[in-house]
Amino acid sequence: MSSMETSNLTRDELEKMFSEDKRFDGRKILAYRDIKVETGISNKAEGSARVRLGKTEVLVGVKMETAEPYPDSPDKGNLTVSCDLLPMASPRFEQGPPKFPAIELPRLVDRALRESGMIDFHKLVITPKEKVWTIMVDIYPVNDDGNIIDASAIGAAVALKQVRLPALDKDTGKVDYHQEPTKEKLPLAAGTIPLSFTFYKLGKSLIIDPTREEEEACEMRITFGASHFGKQFMLNSCQKTGELSLSEEEVEKILDIIPEKYEELSEKLKKYL
Repeated sequence: MSSMETSNLTRDELEKMFSEDKRFDGRKILAYRDIKVETGISNKAEGSARVRLGKTEVLVGVKMETAEPYPDSPDKGNLTVSCDLLPMASPRFEQGPPKFPAIELPRLVDRALRESGMIDFHKLVITPKEKVWTIMVDIYPVNDDGNIIDASAIGAAVALKQVRLPALDKDTGKVDYHQEPTKEKLPLAAGTIPLSFTFYKLGKSLIIDPTREEEEACEMRITFGASHFGKQFMLNSCQKTGELSLSEEEVEKILDIIPEKYEELSEKLKKYL
């Protein structure tokens, strides 16, 4: 799962504990750590959030710019998601060109946001086929103690809800940062909260929200993007990593768990969303 080594003794002990629905920190294998969220942490971003999931900490900022629409979607605004995995956040991260995890994480968050229907991209058009709003979501893990994917997705959803569109210069049509932001918010679907749910497998056990030590010991990871669109619950994306396979029964179990966990997590985040 990563370049760091986990001893066989640790892996065997974790596998035994997971099979008994136990963890080192006292949680059950399908329980989350404490979640804390702060908004408005950056006065340079149009929307921002800090998410703490246990000891894992992620900062997310949203910037708005004007640009040409993408060639394959001339009648829609743009969305880009980026991530910096810096050594200060984890011994797993190294300085230098982005490696696969730094590319994979923003793609997973991008898909969870994009496919949820949360953003009405058609309403981000300023001048048809010429100028649209571009939403730039920047993810900065500060401390990686496991499950930064789901923490990043929470931060992105919360930060997007805080965005107020910046003012445009009347002459150039570009963003004028010398003016106060407008009162206009992003065109977001009411009640649509895109979240991701990542399951890890060790032996025959499936767990969620692992610590870094647990995450390192696991042999497989699968991430689902989920949301409500109106009253309908939807799974919008899925990506698996690792050589260990999932049985049909395990997939069915996961699909039964996600709606319950979605309600649990969205209830905790309601006041921020």
